[in-house]
Amino acid sequence: MIGKKKKLTKKELQEDKLVTSFYKSQEFFDEYKQKLIIIAGSLAVIVLAILWYVNKKSDDNLKAASQLSEIVSYFDMGQYQKAIDGEPGTQLIGLNNIVDNYGSTEQGEIAKIYLAKSYYALGNYDQALEYYSDYSGDSKLHQSSAFAGMAACYEQKGQFEDAADLYKKAANTYDLKSQKSEYLLNSGINYIKAGNKEEAKDLLETLKNDFKTTVAAREVEKYLSQL
Repeated sequence: MIGKKKKLTKKELQEDKLVTSFYKSQEFFDEYKQKLIIIAGSLAVIVLAILWYVNKKSDDNLKAASQLSEIVSYFDMGQYQKAIDGEPGTQLIGLNNIVDNYGSTEQGEIAKIYLAKSYYALGNYDQALEYYSDYSGDSKLHQSSAFAGMAACYEQKGQFEDAADLYKKAANTYDLKSQKSEYLLNSGINYIKAGNKEEAKDLLETLKNDFKTTVAAREVEKYLSQL
């Protein structure tokens, strides 16, 4: 007589499922072991590469800051060509080399502004424009200065509409009242030169009404009378 099939208890069923799952996991690991090792190795390489990049960028930023602090005094003294070139063969690194070597760092981005200002002071407006437009740092203050610098270059080149647009953009980038009012005034002046009297009037009226206590506002009436 065939005996009755033993009914598995709940505990035995759970244990049987665990055993089955274990062997399935073991089979999966054995089948894809090589691929899993490759994936794990690739992730490790990526993590190491990211850490190396972050550390290198931090080190480069410190180097740029050190070199910039040494050369900026020559810029302040009006020795613009020396500020650009430094002193070849010595430890004094010029702005040009700082930008070439560390231009993607925070301090390297600031060096671009000094380099552009140096070229502008020497009357090399195309070179100045190149470095002003290349600024891509996070500082709103420096971004505003870059737009204003580009505007000044276009103004010197007789492209007054472009200059006016960029002065207005500079005014709207960083909210420092004295600086903003100066950029608005320059924007209005350049719109007058470009023959865009309507835009000039709007800006100058804004300057007159909203920035009454600034130095730039004192000159508004002189330009409004031209309209």
